[in-house]
Amino acid sequence: MLNTIATAQYETLACAPAVFASLTDTVHPQGIAALFPAPDLPLSPVRTLTLMLDGIRDPGNAGTLLRSAEAAGAELAIFGPGSVDPFNEKVLRAAMGAHFRLPIRACPTWAQVLPLLQDGVASYVADTAGALDYDQVDWRKPSLLAVGSESVGAGAEMRALAVAITIPMAGKTESLNAGVAGSIILFEAARQRRNPR
Repeated sequence: MLNTIATAQYETLACAPAVFASLTDTVHPQGIAALFPAPDLPLSPVRTLTLMLDGIRDPGNAGTLLRSAEAAGAELAIFGPGSVDPFNEKVLRAAMGAHFRLPIRACPTWAQVLPLLQDGVASYVADTAGALDYDQVDWRKPSLLAVGSESVGAGAEMRALAVAITIPMAGKTESLNAGVAGSIILFEAARQRRNPR
């Protein structure tokens, strides 16, 4: 790997174990770390699938949602109010490189979210009490999916704009992990878009 990095003409530096330990937060790091500017990918003027994390504080859930959104073909991920920092180390690890392929916007206030919402885009919010099943939505149309925290769900602002959708479950489990639930819905959108009726 070091030969590949050197061939690409990136500067490489050896560092003392204590310095390296300060750059990572894992118990057993892989032995290599990189410093680079945070990605700031441009937004597509027309977006057909947007993911909004609304109060998602758990970095594992946030990273999972980013990874799934990028794999499902989303064009934007919005980190809304109360959400974890999208560049948190655990989010970065869980997203497995999605930060370099999916435009991300951190919006700590609702006023910052509003300019990213496009006219004519249907908004849906994942909710265990939603009246509409997630696979009854026509995801071939421009859509925004909001996923809220497992404890309190999405915020009032998002709920006022969105249709609540649910994932029906046969077992006695009350709810799914936010990362799992969002991923299921995102891949239903991807399935419909691969197989237009």
